[in-house]
Amino acid sequence: MSVPMVLAESVYKRFGRFEVLKGIDLEVPAGEVMCIIGPSGSGKSTFLFCINHLEKINAGRLSVDGELVGYRERKGRLYELRDREVAAKRQEIGMVFQHFNLFPHMTALGNVIEAPVRVSGKPKAEADKLGRDLLDRVGLGDKMNAYPSQLSGGQQQRVAIARALAMQPKLMLFDEPTSALDPELVGEVLDVMRELAASGMTMVVVTHEMGFAREVGDSLVFMDQGVVMESGRPREILANPQHERTRLFLSKVL
Repeated sequence: MSVPMVLAESVYKRFGRFEVLKGIDLEVPAGEVMCIIGPSGSGKSTFLFCINHLEKINAGRLSVDGELVGYRERKGRLYELRDREVAAKRQEIGMVFQHFNLFPHMTALGNVIEAPVRVSGKPKAEADKLGRDLLDRVGLGDKMNAYPSQLSGGQQQRVAIARALAMQPKLMLFDEPTSALDPELVGEVLDVMRELAASGMTMVVVTHEMGFAREVGDSLVFMDQGVVMESGRPREILANPQHERTRLFLSKVL
């Protein structure tokens, strides 16, 4: 049997006394796209941050490509990895946020090649070629030398996607990547994500774009109040949700 790219087993996360995730069990096979939907405050983004170990889980087990996230198991006990080891593992997971978080003093190309050069030690010429290829891939071959302030929101988000891809990750996480964009700019970002999915990239996407979830997602998860209320094939859930809470949510967004 092939190892899932993401495996969450009874994952809990608290902030103080507030329990944000209450026993999440999810599996994302390699090469598939999981879309996560749900109301604000349901724990969707927190779950993504836990996959990337930007947040530490309080209980349960979370694995990426067969390896525990943030921990090592020895004789049945879990030991937390050192920061350096966590950072090395995090390089294998690309993350795209709602807000683009580009370095304002760097060009589009500079933003894309910064991590391969500084973190991975890739030779400048090699990183430069990779960066140019990636900006071409996201449709920004003519914006190599533009600064973020000279780019639209959609263009900045596409640079952010290219930047995440520059580390050649095995998994891509998207945290509502179109929610900060003007409506007319959403399509250009979703087109890049469609191409990524078609290329076989494993993706976990927190989104409000139901059309994208229906067309591109292999699985759809509805979360509310820190639990998975419903999961299955996107077209089936969107057309015929089984849980009353899912029906209520979809009645307001579709």
